[in-house]
Amino acid sequence: MSALLECRRLTRRFGGLVALESLDLSVEQGSVLGLIGPNGSGKTTFFNVLTGLFPASAGEIRFDGAAVAGFSPQQIYRAGIARTFQRSRLCLPLSIFDNLLIGNHRRLDHRLVFNLFSRRALRRQLDENIAEARALLAAFDPPLAGQLFEPAGRISMINRRRVEVCRALISRPRLLLLDEPSAGMTHDETVRLMDDILGVQQKLGLTIILIEHEMSVIERITQRCAVLNYGRKIAEGAYAEVARDRQVRQAYLGLE
Repeated sequence: MSALLECRRLTRRFGGLVALESLDLSVEQGSVLGLIGPNGSGKTTFFNVLTGLFPASAGEIRFDGAAVAGFSPQQIYRAGIARTFQRSRLCLPLSIFDNLLIGNHRRLDHRLVFNLFSRRALRRQLDENIAEARALLAAFDPPLAGQLFEPAGRISMINRRRVEVCRALISRPRLLLLDEPSAGMTHDETVRLMDDILGVQQKLGLTIILIEHEMSVIERITQRCAVLNYGRKIAEGAYAEVARDRQVRQAYLGLE
């Protein structure tokens, strides 16, 4: 398989603090990469740099062969990279459908003339988006698709997480970044959500980078994982390999 994402010597500094130091990382098309490490190790900083929220201080990012370092978040989104956040970013008073459409603005026709005068075409676009939103939700949880026009604040935590993942997926990205999707959920809910994500990933051929503290999740659904500590990559390989690494055990598990 070819690399969809390649980072070379990627660095991000905040004043005198080096949050990400000379990171080399390659992610193959259609794979699931786990990104692990203790709190403050640079995992979310990597996502923020990759998606243009923070500019890189140095280094290179190539997505599908094109240099994207320095791109704005909007340009990254249009290139085909979408993400979720550790803390919920849903607009709870809005309907599930409205929350999903927020993630689909790249494919909507925003022209004033279209929205005012092309009413049939506008209705057709709306119907298509409703059908797509329902199908996407049904892939995760069929009953959730029947709640499409209910406020997001009325649904359970696992369903909120499902909606957030669907909001990232509705733009049809090629690379999906998941930042601790199991946060705030029980073990059983986490297992169910990860089964959903893995099923959709295999169906769509998605490439995923997953930040997760639940090591059972990393072990079960990733082909490979990279370990960060103080902004540096200290190990990379299959979970079983990195779990035996002495540096990883010291940094992540706190073992002597």
